[in-house]
Amino acid sequence: MIKAFENFEVWFVTGAQLLYGGDAVVQVDSHSKEMVEGLNSTGILPIKVVYKGTANSSKEVADIMSRANVDEKCVGVICWMHTFSPAKMWIKGMQILRKPLLHLHTQYNKTIPYDTMDMDFMNLNQSAHGDREFAHILSRLRKPRKTVIGYWKDEKTVNHIAVWERVCAGVADAQDCLILRFGDQMNNVAVTDGDKVAFEQVLGYHVDYCPFSSVMPFFDKIKDEDVTALVHDVYFKEYVVADELKDTASEGYKKIWNAAKAELTLRAVLEAYGAKGFTTNFDDLGDYNVEETGKGFDQIPGLASQRLMHDGYGFGAEGDWKDACLYRTTWFMSQGLEGGTSFLEDYTLNFDGENSSVLESHMLEVCPDISEEKPRLEVHHLAIGYRHTQTARLVFTTKQGHGITATVVDMGNRFRLIANDVNLIKSKPLPKLPVASALWIPEPSFEVGVGCWMNAGGTHHSCFSFSLTDEYWRDFAEIADMEACIINKDTDYEQFRKELRWNEMYYMLNKALR
Repeated sequence: MIKAFENFEVWFVTGAQLLYGGDAVVQVDSHSKEMVEGLNSTGILPIKVVYKGTANSSKEVADIMSRANVDEKCVGVICWMHTFSPAKMWIKGMQILRKPLLHLHTQYNKTIPYDTMDMDFMNLNQSAHGDREFAHILSRLRKPRKTVIGYWKDEKTVNHIAVWERVCAGVADAQDCLILRFGDQMNNVAVTDGDKVAFEQVLGYHVDYCPFSSVMPFFDKIKDEDVTALVHDVYFKEYVVADELKDTASEGYKKIWNAAKAELTLRAVLEAYGAKGFTTNFDDLGDYNVEETGKGFDQIPGLASQRLMHDGYGFGAEGDWKDACLYRTTWFMSQGLEGGTSFLEDYTLNFDGENSSVLESHMLEVCPDISEEKPRLEVHHLAIGYRHTQTARLVFTTKQGHGITATVVDMGNRFRLIANDVNLIKSKPLPKLPVASALWIPEPSFEVGVGCWMNAGGTHHSCFSFSLTDEYWRDFAEIADMEACIINKDTDYEQFRKELRWNEMYYMLNKALR
């Protein structure tokens, strides 16, 4: 079990009824316990499954679901019907349940015992009957859920449950997720804006503004010796650093030292507020006369942002609070998986036939977790914003491989999650553009992938992961009851555009009916 998820648990509830007698219920209970123990022993599930008993009546179902709602450790509920469990007795419980739901359609026995099967066996093992009845009432109630179909001992089945568990953890984390905005959105940029009240209502994240005047008291309390220790004991050991930058009398060393002070300041602010993420704006960094007063950041806190993303803090550049929220969830769900995550921006295009690709980067803020090599700590001039100055940053190119990138956009009447499978390829060095970068080809092709993303209204910012798949984002959108637009190797451009139109009609009608 992943340490980050050790305080979470998923509840397992079995459906049955008393029609078949007490002995049958005892067997149902015994089988359920064995199945839960078996799931936990696979070593695949990141969150422990806890058996919460067999529900045999409407009152019992409602009681379990009520307790699940208020239990802080419970992040989701798995339901399975061992016998025929009349679905009307699940109505109140399903209406009450606010935690994510997984319907497991499985069976205690793997195969049909043709030679020995009698009526008692049939009465007891009616998942094919009971699960369809349960699924019907879920559909009648329009209840969002994930349905996993397969034998409970099969690795494929358990893997689907594991994905859902990670998403449940991400959803639970979002309910207690504060994002601080250091400055506003970048002027006149549409995609970084949105309805923060509706966003919290749908997804749980809370976004607050934090003026830079509130940051300065933390800046003033940072001790010089702590800054120096961070530079020498961490920066100079974890990254490749040129000798001239290690000269304490050099201008480059001063910029690295100041970047370290900015990192310690942001960490102190985030810890004090209990925040899990933040946004920056390169036009709001404190006193404009910082070179004279020393009251503020003398550079964009790019290095701090890179290192804080590594530690799991959500981040969005130019005030992009939606992607700051989503990056936190991307990182949280990915814990314990290989590959790494990062906030990225579409930078420039490379037209090369079937190998046409998109260069992903940002001015400074790319997480080193996706670096192919040991990152280089460098200092270069940054000609953007009001403060054109030498700026410290980690420079690297990313690993190659398959991954997925995602974003959330505000469509006015709903939020839309857009995700695209991408393949990272080897990038050439950028000797005159010293930034961290990635080069990828969207699936199913450059033209279709980019075209679908743009037709869906996707942002120029996104949250990338080497380890997540579209299944994670489908589950995430399902739990939030949010529109999901997934672009992958199977996507057809014209069909995708039709689906966008159908979705528009669906959400307009859904809003009218409510």
